[in-house]
Formats: sequence, C-alpha cells, structure tokens
Amino acid sequence: MDFGLVLQTDPPASGVVDLMKRAEAEGFTYGWTFDSVVLWQEPFVIYSQILSSTSALKVGPMVTNPGTRTWEVTASTFATLNDMFGNRTVCGIGRGDSAMRVAGRKPNTLAHISEAMKVIRSLGGGGEADLGGGTVIRFPWVRPGAELPVWMAAYGPKALKMTGEEADGFILQLADLYLTEYMVKAVKDAAVAAGRDPSEVTICVAAPAYVTEDDSPGALAHAREQCRWFGGMVGNHVADLVARYGEHSAAVPEELTDYIKSREGYDYTHHGRSDNPDTGFVSDEIVDRFCVIGPVERHIEKLRALRELGVDQFAVYAMHDAKEKVIEQYGREVIPAVNA
Repeated sequence: MDFGLVLQTDPPASGVVDLMKRAEAEGFTYGWTFDSVVLWQEPFVIYSQILSSTSALKVGPMVTNPGTRTWEVTASTFATLNDMFGNRTVCGIGRGDSAMRVAGRKPNTLAHISEAMKVIRSLGGGGEADLGGGTVIRFPWVRPGAELPVWMAAYGPKALKMTGEEADGFILQLADLYLTEYMVKAVKDAAVAAGRDPSEVTICVAAPAYVTEDDSPGALAHAREQCRWFGGMVGNHVADLVARYGEHSAAVPEELTDYIKSREGYDYTHHGRSDNPDTGFVSDEIVDRFCVIGPVERHIEKLRALRELGVDQFAVYAMHDAKEKVIEQYGREVIPAVNA
C-alpha cells in the first residue's frame, strides 16, 4: 500500500515543503495539497519546490477542478513539472466545492469534468485535444514518455460510474469500511462494464489520521475533536447528494446520508480546520468511521482492512495539532507494519 500526506498550503510555503520532505524520508510516496486559491496559497508554485527538494515523491492536488483554471493551463502546468522532474505528478480532480463556492460560482458538472479530464490527460501526455469549437492543440515541447494520470474524487452514483469508466484513479475522501467497499465496487463494476481492466483504476482513500498514546477516553476525545472537521467537509458533498436524490434513496447509501440530518450550514472560512464551528452535527461515531484514530494498533488494523477492500493508497489528512507526530509514527510504526 502506498501512503500519501495531504496538507493545506498555508503560509509559509517553506513549512509545507519541509513536511513533505519529512514525509518522504519516513516512507510516504505521495504528497497532496488542497487546491482552493482564495483560502490558501497557489499549490502549483509550491509543488515545484517540493519536487526539487525530494527525490521520488509524487505530488498533486486533492483536488483541482476544471473551472478555476482553463484546461490547457492546468495541463501545461503539470506537463512542465513532469518535464522538469520526471513523471512525478497526479492530477486529482473534482467538482471544486470550496474553490468554486468561495469565488461565488457553482461547483462543476460531471459533464464538464469528463471533458476536462480527457483534455488535461491528453495534453499532459503530449497528445492532441480539442478545446472546443474545433480548435485542436498539442504542446510541441512535451517529450516522448510523458504521462499524466487523472484521478477523480467521487461519492454519488453517477460520479462513481464515471470514475470507473474514465479516470485513472478514484479518490474517496473517507475511511469508513462499509462505504469504501460499496464505492470501490461501484467504480470497479463500472470499469468492467466499460470494457476496462478494473485493476487499472488506482484506489486512494483519504482521511484524517490521529495516533493516540492509548485508547483512554480522554485521548480518544481529543483525537476526535481534532478530526471532527472532516465530517463537516464531507457533509458538504453529502448535502448535495441529498438535494439531488432525496433523504431516502436507493441510489445513495443511508450510511452516508443519515448523519447530516441536523446540519445547518457551513462557513468556508473554517474549511478543513480543526476549529471549524460548523461540525456540531458530526457525531463521535462518524468521526470513528470516517477517520483513523486511536493507538498504532488500530491504525494498522483498519489500514489492513482497507487494503483487503482493494485500496492501493491511504492518504493522511494532517489538519490537526500533531502533523509532525503522525508523519513520524506512520513512518516508524504504521507503514512498516502494514507493508511487512
């Protein structure tokens, strides 16, 4: 199993670079960041510094979207990084929940994402793409052997189906075992139905991980408070699904939708922050299901279970008060045990 580190690009950028360097030294193979350029600093500039300061770490956004930048700009940025540092980037893409809404726009449609994925992947790999209206372009400077995998973030049935049909990887932002099994199956089934080899779709589960010294009530309570923000973030996507499919729908499992019944709203000022005040509706049970918390042994147990469900990578959201500690504990205890 690969392991990734997910950070926000809070200033100073040098701090983000230093944490990524430390993560690679501890056995992490992927470095991800948020991509919401109003709330945080521009990530692609920082990727260049991360890549130059590491030797093999692959980097990318979790996730970018097809509305913030034009598609040829996104593709050219990735292709330039790959030309400079080797094929060490991944284009994680989604609807653009925070990036679009903070700028006063609606998240992108699936049709828009589908078109963008094809263009970005082709241009990033040196191929041709139609930008619309019959204008076909390619980057003449992309060298042979270039490639740009595109991984799609998804929750709903149509998005899961499209991921299996079109994407190189699937990003699932929660670590609940039941929902992981359900959604991975949906993606793999869609890949098979589209005539693809389902093993070609890389499965990445991303969630907060917080290692406690023991399983005492006090230690677990602190860990839960540090990770409760995640249920609020996921709740934004779930609320969109409920608005589309209703509170009780066979299209979306109630194990995903039930917990947002008392959700009242969301302030993006605190997006992805452990002090987010809009997470009172997120129960301890949801934190335990969606995240990975507790002593080292619990992390190893849950990650092994995720791997059995077909998960290829676990990406650690480190938005809490123990960033350095979780990197070190994963590097020294969790990663070696899971990959023994």
